[in-house]
Parts: sequence; C-alpha cells; structure tokens
Amino acid sequence: MELEGKTALITGASKGIGREIAIRLAEKGAQVAVNYNSSPAAADEVVAKLTSIGVRSFPVQADVADLDQVKSMVKEVENEWGPIEILVNNAGIIDDTHVIRMSDDAWHRVIDVNLHGTFYTTRAALRQMMVNRWGRIINIGSIVGLRGNATQTNYTASKAAVIGFTKALAKEVASRNITANVVTPGYFETETTSVLSEEMKQYWRDRTPMGRFGELEEVSHMVAFLALPQASYITGQVISVDGGLAV
Repeated sequence: MELEGKTALITGASKGIGREIAIRLAEKGAQVAVNYNSSPAAADEVVAKLTSIGVRSFPVQADVADLDQVKSMVKEVENEWGPIEILVNNAGIIDDTHVIRMSDDAWHRVIDVNLHGTFYTTRAALRQMMVNRWGRIINIGSIVGLRGNATQTNYTASKAAVIGFTKALAKEVASRNITANVVTPGYFETETTSVLSEEMKQYWRDRTPMGRFGELEEVSHMVAFLALPQASYITGQVISVDGGLAV
C-alpha cells in the first residue's frame, strides 16, 4: 500500500466528503486522525470503519476556527503517532443569505472556519513537514470559489481565498518536497446539498455538462491520488471534480 506508515489528519472527517477521504487514505495504508467538531458518534463510526480496513485511527475533537484547539489537536496527533505527513483541510460550513441581509456573525463564522481554520491547521502541521522535508497538503475548495454564487458571498470569499492561499503556499514549501493543492468539488450528494429543494438540485444538474451530481468516491479518489508519491510533481494546482460545471 503506497501510504503505509504515513500519518494523515483530515479535518471535518466525521461525515460527507471528509469521511470518504478518510476511507480512501486508509485503503492506501495511511493511519488517519479523524477530526470532528460536534459529532463524536459519527467520528467514532468512521474510526471503526478505518480500523476494520486494517489501519490505526482515532478521533480528535477541535473547532478549526479556534487557534488553541487547533494547536492542541495537532499536538495530540503528533504525540500519538509523530509528525503529520498528509493534511487534508476539509472542514467547512455555509450560512447562506443575500449580502443585504447577511449578519456580521454569518460573515465572520464562515470565514473563520473555512479560511482561518485552513490557515491555522496548515501552519501547525507544517512545522514538522518542513523539518522532515516531506508533506502533502490538500485543501478542499469549491466550484463556488471559482465562479461565485448568489446568496453565498461569505462562502465564495472563503473558498476563493483558500485557492489563493494554496497557490502562494505551494511556492513557499516546494523546495522542502511539500506539495499543496486544492480540489474543488462541484455538486455532490452530501449533508450540505441535502437542504436544497429538488427544484434547485435539478437546476444544478441541468447546468452540469454530465447531467448529475457527483458520487463521493469520485472526489475522494482524486484527493487520495494527490497524497501519493506519484503526485510529487503536482503542486499549486486547482483541480475541479465537478462534471464539467466550471468549464
């Protein structure tokens, strides 16, 4: 298995895309720390799934928007297994409304989790990657960060900023054999899209050239590939897994 012996931390890994990424990395042999914020039972289920695959796993609680909690989370993983070698910044939230109705709290909370959380976790894990001269940082963006979407100015701003952050980071760390990339999913059947009306789901299916929502394994396999040794020359890239929606 290509990632045997590697340590991975996935934020927001108790459900949805994060859960699926955890499974893919475990199938490649990585030991996976499963971050969650408020879903301990779901995180425990993911850990049980990964353990059944034959790798080590444990849950670690942290709100990635809280700097102290992020520091504690990274230290807990390092104390348990040593340096984090694969970091997937997946944790994210939405709080949609038109700008004219958007509260300060709705703006700041989305930016805090989606952007500041990515920064905090990356910085904390990066120190040992730099020392060991090896690492994979994979940030989960969104098609919205490329093209915008009405009622999602906060979410769009956060995901567009993650793209810029990742491009700059890739240039900073390339000489240390560390890659940094963004995967931008389109529309998938997740808890986030479950709140959409069937009419709205059909609207986005009609505008996706492949005519359907994606399957979670289709994005998780891309993330897993970027963690592999074979992806060592890919960095600073924005890779859309969206059925052609961004074209």
